[in-house]
Amino acid sequence: MFFHILAPFAHHFIFFNLFRYITFRTGGALTTSLIICFVLGPRLIRWLRQKQGEGQPIRNDGPETHLKKKGTPTMGGLMILVSSIVSTLLWADMSNAYTWIVLLVTFGFGLIGFADDYQKLTRRSHHGVSSRVRLLLQVIISTLAVFAIIHAAQLDHATQPDQATGLAIPFLKDFLVPLGWFYVAFTVFVIVGASNAVNLTDGLDGLATVPVMIVALCFCFITYLVGNYDFAKYLQLYHVQGAGELTVFCGALVGACLGFLWFNAPPAQVFMGDTGSLALGSALGTIAVIIKHELVLAIVGGLFVIETVSVIIQVASFKLTGKRVFRMAPLHHHFEKLGWSEPTVVIRFWIIACILGLVGLATLKLR
Repeated sequence: MFFHILAPFAHHFIFFNLFRYITFRTGGALTTSLIICFVLGPRLIRWLRQKQGEGQPIRNDGPETHLKKKGTPTMGGLMILVSSIVSTLLWADMSNAYTWIVLLVTFGFGLIGFADDYQKLTRRSHHGVSSRVRLLLQVIISTLAVFAIIHAAQLDHATQPDQATGLAIPFLKDFLVPLGWFYVAFTVFVIVGASNAVNLTDGLDGLATVPVMIVALCFCFITYLVGNYDFAKYLQLYHVQGAGELTVFCGALVGACLGFLWFNAPPAQVFMGDTGSLALGSALGTIAVIIKHELVLAIVGGLFVIETVSVIIQVASFKLTGKRVFRMAPLHHHFEKLGWSEPTVVIRFWIIACILGLVGLATLKLR
């Protein structure tokens, strides 16, 4: 909104020229979402406590230390959704198609997560919406988003014919794997997979929040480079016209996660819930698809991949052999069962996320 209202006055007042710069508006979006979280947070937490009573249901088969968390409200992801979406609407160029695609996907997955959290609360169980129904809704939203992304890319005359449905490979320059219509299935998998991977990681206070923030920071940098023709050409990245505007959304996401972390830090005053985790994962997955960095997402978001793989291994091993590889899955619970304290698990996983983020950024130059 500010871009459309204030930028035209740049001819009369030089100060308003700042609103033309993505970097300035990204800083504004980050600060705005952070302030919204600080203002909204206490009020939202009080309201959630009044409405939820006993708070999020705690699994009886989980680590014993989790029993003391009984009464902590969930659906704190509403704080992230409201702050990031509002600040993006205020600071981004809303004539940009990619911005609307990411916002709508984030909102759509947030609604799915909200319904799931609501079912868990009303049933007083850790089982929410049927996994089949949830997956179906995720696939529908992701498919619509992918077709919208392909259409937006094809409207750019500078885009090569195969680029819209091609897969970029990290460390290789000027190379795209032409996937054709299989690209739709692959990118839907990326968005749905990223959403559920973040959801699986969100099991300890602050565990998912900081890695999401790290990935958003990396994408903040990458989207700006990919959206700028000169930088993309210099680094031999595939230039995506208009993708630079997603830098503003990434900044809003960083501010929202930072603000939420204030209330989610151990011991958490509120849990993110599926409302937040599904929305955040889908946002990261959609951005990765738009900027042609789907495989880089698997690197910078490697912690989410590790957590998901641990669940797959655990389930497959138990079904095939009747034995469990880990004491409990996802992986963070395994280390809790080994005797690690929750803050130790969380901080060490944050360190891993930082390292993987740096490795992912290294792919920009090592080509």
